[in-house]
Amino acid sequence: MRYIIGMIIFILLAVIVVLYLHTSKMLSELDKMLDSAIDNTFNESTFTEEKLSKIESKMYRYLSSGNTSLKQIHSEKDRIKTLIADISHQTKTPISNILLYSQLLKEIPGLDDNARRIASQIEEQTEKLSFLTASLIKTSRLENGIINVVPKENSIQKLIECIDYRDAAVAKGIHYKTASVPDCTAYFDFKWTVEAVSNIVDNAIKYTAAGGTVTVSAKDYEMFACVLIADTGIGLSEDETARIFARFYRSPEVSDERGVGIGLYLAREILSKESGYIKVSSEKGKGSVFSVFLPKKLNLL
Repeated sequence: MRYIIGMIIFILLAVIVVLYLHTSKMLSELDKMLDSAIDNTFNESTFTEEKLSKIESKMYRYLSSGNTSLKQIHSEKDRIKTLIADISHQTKTPISNILLYSQLLKEIPGLDDNARRIASQIEEQTEKLSFLTASLIKTSRLENGIINVVPKENSIQKLIECIDYRDAAVAKGIHYKTASVPDCTAYFDFKWTVEAVSNIVDNAIKYTAAGGTVTVSAKDYEMFACVLIADTGIGLSEDETARIFARFYRSPEVSDERGVGIGLYLAREILSKESGYIKVSSEKGKGSVFSVFLPKKLNLL
């Protein structure tokens, strides 16, 4: 009897050892697969189907599928890069030529008023097309990761100094003010943030009537530095404040103004890429205040 019990115990221990070794080997293989997937070095040739258990085989197929999808994404991004480059290259020369010819038409001696007006309209629409094409290319590059926004510690004062729309404001009869800026820094990509804030300031001037005021200032908070753009322009309804950052949105009240409704969308995309954000408070007929928040630490959001 003792012999039989001993044999049973021996067999159970042998089974436990075999199961342990098999499980340990399987976990080791799974661990290798996951490590290679995390390091983006997973390769189908590294793991052969016949050497894998059922669970390992499923994991292998799952990671292979994910690896294929990742390759397809990279391939699609490469195609988008090529397409954007082609659009940028192919449209630049025709647009420049149309703009040049329209300007030359206006300078022809003896041109009647109607022809001169048509030439001016061609010039205006060509400039609009050029701006739209450039904005769409920038947006597409940003959305597809072709353009990398690289936040670094920068001075808020220098940022505001680079965004000087004083001449444009004076030309329209608007008072342009830069309030005292606190000596603080934040993390942002200088070039792209200048573009984002410039789009907001440009809108403020565009939608403020002669005699109005546009003020650019800043505030220093514990976690963020904030650039404020305040205007005494047409203002926004409560419904519009939730829609103005959508691509191509333009209020029916400003349809006659230049622009295509992509500036604020691009500004929000840029700020989002560098862990910043934008808020707006406005009242119809009484102006708007746009607040651009830039993080004072990396990866704050």
